[in-house]
Amino acid sequence: MRVAVFSAHNFERDYLSGANADRHEIFFIDVRLNEQTARLAAGFDAVSIFTSDHADAPVLEILAAEGVRFLALRTAGFNNVDLKKANELGIKVARVPAYSPYAVAEHTVALMLAMNRKLIRAHQRIMDNNFTLDGLVGFDMHGKTVGIIGTGKIGHIVARILHGFGCKLLAFDSFLNDDLVKELGTKYVSIETLCRESDIITLHVPLTDDTKFIIDTKNIDLMKRGVMLVNTSRGKLVKTEAVIKALKTQQIGFYGMDVYEEEEELFFEDHSEDILQDDMIARLMTFNNVFITSHQAFLTDTALSNIAETTMYNLNCFEDGKKSENEISF
Repeated sequence: MRVAVFSAHNFERDYLSGANADRHEIFFIDVRLNEQTARLAAGFDAVSIFTSDHADAPVLEILAAEGVRFLALRTAGFNNVDLKKANELGIKVARVPAYSPYAVAEHTVALMLAMNRKLIRAHQRIMDNNFTLDGLVGFDMHGKTVGIIGTGKIGHIVARILHGFGCKLLAFDSFLNDDLVKELGTKYVSIETLCRESDIITLHVPLTDDTKFIIDTKNIDLMKRGVMLVNTSRGKLVKTEAVIKALKTQQIGFYGMDVYEEEEELFFEDHSEDILQDDMIARLMTFNNVFITSHQAFLTDTALSNIAETTMYNLNCFEDGKKSENEISF
């Protein structure tokens, strides 16, 4: 089977090639899939896409017209795919539902610790031969209340790690995780209560109509003054303008972000020679209490291996006429 891999990054190519084991003809395409680039898939049986690719109705129509029958996501989320249209066109869609929840969970806690203990600022001082400690005071994680929005696989692991620190755990989710309640003493509360009572708030929900901009001015105003907010899930869970305003007033004391509302034209690319056009992220970069990483929470050897293996498994199932358990139906 001929497979076009869009948004092919250097960090994943060897993993995908290794997992393929020469079964499929893999063609790596650097550009993102969108309406302007979709015709590059002409003559391919399948297309594989990443987080910043678009598989909306116009793109899917082009893919179908060019002979594409399968869409293999290299992600867990599928909000960038019009599943109804794919079903109408007879394009099968499969995803990678779980590649390494530990990778994202551990990165989440790493952001918390780095911000709390001001590690970047401390390192920069040392490199300037400045060994003073003024301005580097943090706080004990032990005893702090952490609000976890979303207690699926990643949120569950975050809760276990923070329980080890001695944190009090609050949770908000449509589905109650009995294990978190029984094993860790997690208390499920409303989003309003979570915002009011948490010292740290971390996001681990998928992007849906219900969760889009769940962190907005209304909920930020409910939060404790100086709260730490962390988002390693989806950029559009957070209304960035509201966060910037809250950072300026110090309502939000720390903001850790691995995803960004308008990341599509920025993340995964080298813009070091460009003039930054995005005013919101430029403003965020001026705060010394904001820690930004470029959608790298998933980036571990384990996760990349699992993504590649599951992606190839899904493609194998497509070719063999079998239904993958990772297939998404509308």
